[in-house]
Amino acid sequence: MQINDSTVLITGGTGSLGKQLTETLLKRYQIKKLIIFSRDELKQYEMSLLYPSSKYPQIRFFLGDVRDKDRLKRAFENVDIVIHAAALKHVPLAEYNPMEFINTNVMGAENVVNAALDAGVKSVVALSTDKAAAPINLYGATKLCSDKLFVAANNIRGNKNIRFSVVRYGNVMGSRGSVIPFFLSKRKTGILPVTHPDMTRFNILLQEGVELVLHAIEKAWGGEIFVPKIPSFRLVDLANAVGPACKIELIGIRPGEKIHEEMITESDSLLTWDLGKYYAILAHEPNWNLDEFVKTFSAKKVPTGFKYSSGTNPEMLTIEQLKDLIRTHLDPHFN
Repeated sequence: MQINDSTVLITGGTGSLGKQLTETLLKRYQIKKLIIFSRDELKQYEMSLLYPSSKYPQIRFFLGDVRDKDRLKRAFENVDIVIHAAALKHVPLAEYNPMEFINTNVMGAENVVNAALDAGVKSVVALSTDKAAAPINLYGATKLCSDKLFVAANNIRGNKNIRFSVVRYGNVMGSRGSVIPFFLSKRKTGILPVTHPDMTRFNILLQEGVELVLHAIEKAWGGEIFVPKIPSFRLVDLANAVGPACKIELIGIRPGEKIHEEMITESDSLLTWDLGKYYAILAHEPNWNLDEFVKTFSAKKVPTGFKYSSGTNPEMLTIEQLKDLIRTHLDPHFN
């Protein structure tokens, strides 16, 4: 799908990824129109100050909720590309408020699919999470359902020229609610709370997440779940990088948390192909020629039993590497 001269809509566009996507799209492409769709009026207002209409006439700010079918239908009119980033994401809150997460993350995804089909959208890329792989918490389960909805949407497109794909990645460094800003805010207390001494997480930079989304828009054939090859870190190493003089307080795993996150399970390995920079988990029965896909992307089948886990990831960040990343991407004065 060609991004230049397209109309792009981002659901949840006032979040961390939405803002980075907005900046990148405006710098790199000639965008006909960019619609920021979200339900938070304060964030919309604050973002509109950064992108005033006098300087950015192609931007529109559209208040709405993905739970609202009619609002989505109106917002998607004449849109070419939809990036679906809107979601509820807080793991413990999902355990306490399950129906709220189901209504937004599952039913909202279905609304996006139907609105895109009805409006003649050409490309839909939905954001997933590592927690959707073999989920043990409700948040992950809702995102797995969402992934399935977007992959299956390719089966009901008929003769419409539309492709649905998914991008899946882990902890976004520096995003709202992620662990590194939390540790940075806590280090002045002299105590850093760590849930489990063996816990690991994937780490992706915000711009790397943006590049994965853009790759999916431009290269997806429909039905792929794209997974980036990214490093992991040990939570204890991160604590030592952020506050080497701090005391580590073990507080126990929160409801619904894993010690290690996965992005590709052993069961997924039967459908997973190595594309070089990324993996792609394909649908059981893609509605395109697999041999042609393999040839086009020089794809290599991963071994049966392969899994991509933060705990066994061969690329594990050291304490010094974590410090360098914090200085480069979050706080240049960090020491």
